[in-house]
Amino acid sequence: MRTAILGAGALGIIIGALMTRNGKQVDLIDSFKANVDALNADGATVTGNLSLHQAVRALTPEQMTGTYDLVLVLTKQTANETALPKLLPFLHKDSIVCTLQNGVPEESVATYVGKERTIGGAVGFGATWLRPGVSELTSTMEAVEKYAFEIGEIDGVLRPRLEKVRDVLGAAGGTTILTNLMGIRYTKLLMNATFSGMSAALNGTFSEVLANPTAMVCVAHIADEVIKVCRGLGYKMVEMQGVDFGFLELGSKADIPSKMEFYKKVWGRHNNKASMLQDLEKGQKTEIDYINGVVCRGGSKCGIPTPFNDKVVELVKEAEARKGVNDFSYLARFEDIIAAAK
Repeated sequence: MRTAILGAGALGIIIGALMTRNGKQVDLIDSFKANVDALNADGATVTGNLSLHQAVRALTPEQMTGTYDLVLVLTKQTANETALPKLLPFLHKDSIVCTLQNGVPEESVATYVGKERTIGGAVGFGATWLRPGVSELTSTMEAVEKYAFEIGEIDGVLRPRLEKVRDVLGAAGGTTILTNLMGIRYTKLLMNATFSGMSAALNGTFSEVLANPTAMVCVAHIADEVIKVCRGLGYKMVEMQGVDFGFLELGSKADIPSKMEFYKKVWGRHNNKASMLQDLEKGQKTEIDYINGVVCRGGSKCGIPTPFNDKVVELVKEAEARKGVNDFSYLARFEDIIAAAK
C-alpha cells in the first residue's frame, strides 16, 4: 500500500522511522519545512526509550504527487480545517484515511474526506518532539511493542481493509483490531483527559502528576466523568493495554484510594509531558477543546455534570490566552469542587 503519514511530529517521526526500518515505504508529510528538510538531510532520530537513526522520505504538502492507498492522520485536530482539504487531490475512491489523532475525531475527518474512506484508531504510547527531525519516545518499548495502536471502523464492522491497515501499522508496533471504535475512543480520551489534561493545566510531567496526591484526586474525578459521559452517550468503555478502564468509575470519592494502584500500573510506563503542555510552552493553541472539551460537551448533551473537566479546560484556556504555562499552585483552583464532590 502506498502510505503517507500526515503530520510528522512527535509521534509521526517515531512511527515513520519504525515503519521504514521494518520494510514499509512511507512518506512523512509535514507543513513545517525545517522539519522536512532535517528529516531528508539527517534522517529521523529517536531518543529516550528507543535509540534509532533511520533514513526516511519526507515531503511538504506542496511536494506531494500521485495518490495514496493509506493516509495516517497525526496532525493536531486544530489543523484539520487547513490540512484535510489539501489532502483530497491525493486520494482515490478506495483510499483509507486512518485518523490517529487525539479526542474523538472520526466524524470531523469524515466531513472532509468522506465517511466511506474514514477509519480511526488510538495510539497507546507517548512522545515529545525535540527539534526538527528528532523525537523522544517517552513511553516504554513494551508499550510500543504490545499496545501501539487499536483501530476500527466508525460503524464497528470488521471489513478486510482493517487487516491491510494492521499490516502497515504492525511494522511500527502492536496493532489490535476492535469492533467498538467509539469505546476505544472514549477509553483513550480518558487516558488523555486525565494525565494530559492535568499535565497541561499544571505544567508537569505525567510522573509529577502521579506523585501529587491532590492532583491524583482530580485525575480520579476526571476519569469518572469520562466513564459516566461515555455510558450516557450510549457507548461502552473497552479494555486497553490489557486492563479494563471501566474499573476507574467512582461510586463515591471514598473509592479513590482503591484506584491508585491501577493508575500507577498503567501510567507508570509513561513519563510524558503532554503535547498540550508543549503547545503552551510554544505559545500555541492546544487541543483542549478536542480532549477535555469533548467530555464537557458530551456531559451537557446527556445531563451529566463535568466540573473537573470543566476546570481543566478553564485553566488551559487561561494559559493559552496569556501565552504562558501554569504551575502546581493552580491545584488550589480545584479545592471547591473537590470539597463538593460526593
